[in-house]
Amino acid sequence: MQGGAADEVASACIEWTAGTLFLVRHAQPLIAPGVCYGATDIPADEAATREAASALARQLPLATQVRSSPLRRCMQLTDELLRLRPDLGATTDARLVEMDFGCWEGRRWDDIPKQAIDQWTAQFGSLRFGGRESVQELMDRVAVVWAESRNAGVPTAWVTHAGVIRAAVLISSGISAVERSEQWPDKALAFGAHLCLD
Repeated sequence: MQGGAADEVASACIEWTAGTLFLVRHAQPLIAPGVCYGATDIPADEAATREAASALARQLPLATQVRSSPLRRCMQLTDELLRLRPDLGATTDARLVEMDFGCWEGRRWDDIPKQAIDQWTAQFGSLRFGGRESVQELMDRVAVVWAESRNAGVPTAWVTHAGVIRAAVLISSGISAVERSEQWPDKALAFGAHLCLD
């Protein structure tokens, strides 16, 4: 970003504080609808990624610290953002990876046995659905990154996934533990969208 665009970003910085956190979801992944793909490493649509990066580049304050999930769909957006905003620095953080659904990764949700889903719903926070990770374990790792970001002294942006963003939204409202499925936010941030928590 050069000239007027950089000035536009600089003037917008007045509105942000050191504790500001941007939660950014990767663009549309290149996978069939209805497939469980949490920790599966798949790419995102390139045009949608460029569009998301362009919108985000105009919003992030100077000196924003970018943390990215290392999965390709997030790294594509991070790389494009850094191309547009070379003033930003970025690191990868494995704690921002989407929840790992274990043996259900790559399966259609409709093909996962109803008994398995019912069991997960009944023990939503503690059950490792697919055998790898529970919702509470996701919450716990996100909470650590949350605390680090809030104490970083500069605005922070996470380029991450819907589950991580849901966890962060709960943590921001003071909820650190999830036991029941109805506690989990039912609406996900749209692909390529971002929201700001201050």
